[in-house]
Amino acid sequence: MEELSSFSLIVISIAAFLAGFIDAVVGGGGLVQLPALLINLPKMPLPTLFGTNKISALAGTSVAAYQYSTRVKFDYRLLILSGISCFVASYLGAKTVSFLNPNLLKPLILLILILVFIYTLVKKDLGSLAKSNVKNRNTKAVLLGFIVGFYDGFFGPGTGSFFVLGFVTLLGFAFLEASAYAKILNCLTNISALLVFIKSGNYILGLAVIMAAANISGNVFGARMALKKGNGFIRVIFMLVVGLMILRYGYDIVKGLII
Repeated sequence: MEELSSFSLIVISIAAFLAGFIDAVVGGGGLVQLPALLINLPKMPLPTLFGTNKISALAGTSVAAYQYSTRVKFDYRLLILSGISCFVASYLGAKTVSFLNPNLLKPLILLILILVFIYTLVKKDLGSLAKSNVKNRNTKAVLLGFIVGFYDGFFGPGTGSFFVLGFVTLLGFAFLEASAYAKILNCLTNISALLVFIKSGNYILGLAVIMAAANISGNVFGARMALKKGNGFIRVIFMLVVGLMILRYGYDIVKGLII
């Protein structure tokens, strides 16, 4: 294993805490945690970093999911249907990576993110109140689970945010409820991916445990803030995360064109 200095370990731990906070509120913590690993362990194989990242993320998200479950009433039929769908799709997405280049999707994802940002900015009441008259909710939940689950297995960054967006816009959930469901489903897609990474030995256990502790702390703090401050707070964090994803994908695309 690459030598990791005390400073690098502190930086990675702080990144894991911030990632946990963001994940608990709205998803998208991978935008912080994974880059920290890539920067501080540049010689480490990518699958090993991905596996280490997933262990930490799963630990934190599981704790946040439990916290939400004590305050949010779930529709378990909808949750089970979407959960099975996203679990299977995540596995299929991971298998597809070997046949297609994920970078080909970046321009399309960037366009979607820009439209999402504008739509959320313009529609001030988005996610402020839950809607009870949404038709074919279970069917839409299965389709949402499959699409976002496949994306997580195939590519990944911002999966939690896409789940939140889907539950708000397609299923009529308020932001707080959407975040609660997103935590459960994100746990399932992480488990699906981890089955592959752990089986192949692609993880650093010691580092993963340290990151998991920091990530759990961030998730506990983030979930408490979200439950306390409600939909308005989550909406602001959601827009911040989507904005960061736009910058990240835009940078990747421009960098690819220049190189």
